[in-house]
Amino acid sequence: MTPNRHQSAAISGPSASHTETTPSGFAGLGLSDRLLRALADCGYHAPTPIQTQAIPHLVQGKDLLGIAQTGTGKTAAFALPTLDFLAHDRAPLHPREVRCLVLVPTRELASQVHESFRDYGKHHDLRYAVVFGGVGIGAQQKALSRGVDVLVATPGRLLDLMSQRSVVLRDVEVFVLDEADRMLDMGFIRDVRKIIDALPKDRQSLLFSATMPVEVVQLTKAILIDPVRVEVAPQTKTADKVEQSIYFVEKAQKRELLAKLLEDGKMFRTLVFTRTKHGADRVVRSLKAAGFAAAAIHGNKAQGARERALGSFKDGKVPVLVATDIAARGLDVDDISHVVNFDLPNVPETYVHRIGRTARAGRGGVALSFCDQEEREYLRDIEKLIGQSVPVVVEHAYRSTVPFAPARGGNQKGGSGPTGGSGQRGNAQKVEHRAGPPKRNAPRRGRGRARARRSS
Repeated sequence: MTPNRHQSAAISGPSASHTETTPSGFAGLGLSDRLLRALADCGYHAPTPIQTQAIPHLVQGKDLLGIAQTGTGKTAAFALPTLDFLAHDRAPLHPREVRCLVLVPTRELASQVHESFRDYGKHHDLRYAVVFGGVGIGAQQKALSRGVDVLVATPGRLLDLMSQRSVVLRDVEVFVLDEADRMLDMGFIRDVRKIIDALPKDRQSLLFSATMPVEVVQLTKAILIDPVRVEVAPQTKTADKVEQSIYFVEKAQKRELLAKLLEDGKMFRTLVFTRTKHGADRVVRSLKAAGFAAAAIHGNKAQGARERALGSFKDGKVPVLVATDIAARGLDVDDISHVVNFDLPNVPETYVHRIGRTARAGRGGVALSFCDQEEREYLRDIEKLIGQSVPVVVEHAYRSTVPFAPARGGNQKGGSGPTGGSGQRGNAQKVEHRAGPPKRNAPRRGRGRARARRSS
């Protein structure tokens, strides 16, 4: 008889003799000594809120609905208890068998999650594989041929492998659907449903999403049984050392404005966000025509091209990387000097996440945002979320002639240029909009019923 997840945790939980040499914050979550050693090796000393809330339920085998954005530590929240279960409930793997399936929307995120499983599971004798499109399928088929404990996959490539009978999902014991809202945004809902239909009914299921549109709610009802709900409030505070500014500019002149700002030489490693894939390509073409080295990463790029672009950006060979939000998930680059919101996001929390790519590890950073007439409501939503007005650069060569009225009682002040200079492009006029933070509903909590694991 195979023990259920609750029994596994009791058997493999941390011993008292080990707690003094492992991160004390993780020692009380029901994780094994091997995982605690791996966490210490990774330099993890305290669990994040989602890890504290989720892990105790997951080690008991409960289904879980996690409302959390990228950067909250959710990968470790589902990877750590899953690794313990897979290592304890060990059985010989059959050819093409998968015990844990993690479904993610992008190649970059797939690589990151796969790497995290390997790092956390370094003291476990488990097999891992990652599959995604844009690369040859032969090596992926070979990796799956002996069976794997953990498979991280994007939907399209997984369906290709399923159609070629290179992978079998009937023995999946743990299923994780990560970033479900992005799956919907990218049009993967039908692929996801096909994959779910191939899974066994008796499994532990976890679903994570930053937002909860109607389609995601329907998915949770279809795949989760009496789930625990864990919700981490989205980040609303911007990093203190990020110098923010906004440029009002007509849409057709954004590319010229970006090239002009790059001329001063201070933007040595700049991450530019666009709303669409084609928009990213247009920005890169424009910058190259103006004499700047730039590269783009998005869903239409082959995996090799994306890895080369990211590598050149990290090495400093290409100082400007243009990305969509989806492609940038899982992107981890140190020393980004500037973040440019070429297109303002229509989800205000995305703004906070974007500009948080700079000013890391106590360093300073700069976030520049372009705002055309159609995006002014987005700016108001952003300012309401962060509880402050973004300083406006009034004097620049491409300023919009359409006025943007400050809120009643707003103050105007002079300031320095946005790149840390002394006003080379004219004085920056800062407009206080008096936007307070929005009222948010208190997080809801659900309690799941422990489910017995499949017995053999």
